[in-house]
Amino acid sequence: MDADLILKAVEATLTGSISFPEIVRSLMNNGVENYFVDYASRTFTFYSKEGAVAIAPLSAENLPAIAEDFDPKALRAAIVDSQQYGQTFRDFSSRAIKAGVQGYFAFLRGQRVTYFGRQGDQHTEWFPGAKPNDT
Repeated sequence: MDADLILKAVEATLTGSISFPEIVRSLMNNGVENYFVDYASRTFTFYSKEGAVAIAPLSAENLPAIAEDFDPKALRAAIVDSQQYGQTFRDFSSRAIKAGVQGYFAFLRGQRVTYFGRQGDQHTEWFPGAKPNDT
């Protein structure tokens, strides 16, 4: 896992210069298996399947305080706007935080994201076109 490539992916995420699917491809090609966005500490943490870890700052200014209560409908609306209309990461993050999201794990190989709130509430969203395994 190349830390410089991770930082470039973070910068592209924050500036919106590359689409989310392109960023996912770049991260996976760089050996990233999953990553964690922590709105409380304002950090990204990237994990490789070999056990390597890289941490980068989430340097988006003026993000709101994390709402106490989790609002899955508001979160889902923010997710849909990102998927269908290319909402920026900054705008998505602001809306997710207002919906009570404290952080989320993006599981790249698993093609899903699990969001969680301050009281343990969770919502799992599959990548567009991905389906859960019927096991």
